[in-house]
Amino acid sequence: MENPADGAAHALRKTSSRARMVRLTLVLLAALVIALATVIYGISNRIRAAAVVKQETLALAVPTVSVIHPKPGAMKNEVVLPGNIQAFTDAPIYARTSGYLKRWHVDIGSRVKTGQLLAEIETPEIDKQLDQVRADLATAEANLKLAELTAGRYQALLKSDSVAKQETDEKVSDYEAKKTIVASTRANVKRLEDMASFQRIYAPFDGVITARNTDIGALINAGNGGPAQELFHLAATDKLRVFVNVPQIYSRSAVPGVTAELTLAEFPGRHFKGKLVRTAAAIDATTRTLLTEVDVDNPTGQLLPGAFAEVHLNLAAKSTALILPVTALIFRSEGLQVAVVRDGNKAELVPVTLGKDYGTEVEVVSGINEQDPVIESPPDSLTSGAAVRVASPPGDELKPGQ
Repeated sequence: MENPADGAAHALRKTSSRARMVRLTLVLLAALVIALATVIYGISNRIRAAAVVKQETLALAVPTVSVIHPKPGAMKNEVVLPGNIQAFTDAPIYARTSGYLKRWHVDIGSRVKTGQLLAEIETPEIDKQLDQVRADLATAEANLKLAELTAGRYQALLKSDSVAKQETDEKVSDYEAKKTIVASTRANVKRLEDMASFQRIYAPFDGVITARNTDIGALINAGNGGPAQELFHLAATDKLRVFVNVPQIYSRSAVPGVTAELTLAEFPGRHFKGKLVRTAAAIDATTRTLLTEVDVDNPTGQLLPGAFAEVHLNLAAKSTALILPVTALIFRSEGLQVAVVRDGNKAELVPVTLGKDYGTEVEVVSGINEQDPVIESPPDSLTSGAAVRVASPPGDELKPGQ
């Protein structure tokens, strides 16, 4: 028979064993829960980190840009263009009669007045012809006088029927013919006298002799049977014409009345005042320029015809241009563009038209307005509609030289 004490001890051991199993189970469950919690925490941290990295990557993919506002340009444009100085009046002096140069009275550089004697020509052939036609005129006048007397007598005799009317008509007709011969001979004398007067060559206007192409004893050909020879070249230099080819972009502003200044290398620091007086009113199809004339007073003769000058034209701007730095320009196959920020974070590429180039800055004549926030240095990969981040709020105008 089982001892009660042994049964109690056995029951106690069995109960103790069960308690240990329960504790072990609880420990294992706790360890499992902790392990699962650790794994879940690590995974969630990694997920959050990956999300943060993704967000930061997306943020870094949006370029950060700085923007500027274009500054208004000047209402007047000073355009500097090359110009050719020419005499206001320029003429070659030719002889109107042939002969030999007897003497010349002026040389290159001589300043002459209107009507001043320049040279004299000997014309022996003209002189002989003039003597001959004067003798012919005397003969014709004598014949005319005789014909007049004869016609008068016949008309008087006709009243008494002493002569036939036919004879009277013949004498009257002869008188009229002789009168015509005298008129013709007188005209020929006048022509040769005019030719003889061309022996003396006079200045047609005030100016300076710029060339002398003859000398004493030289044969002068007035164009009879050969090319005419230029004896002198005369230029009026009290006022000068300066011809300037204005580019088509400035043609609307280049109108008569525009003020101009001339600068020349041989006169450092000096400016000669002038005024645009006329234009060709047509664009040259080859050069795409407008030919203009600027007149400059030259009372002292310091400026010389044929010289090169830089012409500063003060042209009024038809519309106010805008100034941008060259770093804001985008050169693409589509043409010249700038990037403008729209809606606070979207880039738009806008085509523009340039005016003058100042080196670090350029003049924009169309495409943008003064309120547009322009990206100062756009990335090469920037496209229209791309998101951008503005580094600083727009509002500061571009300063000169920025």
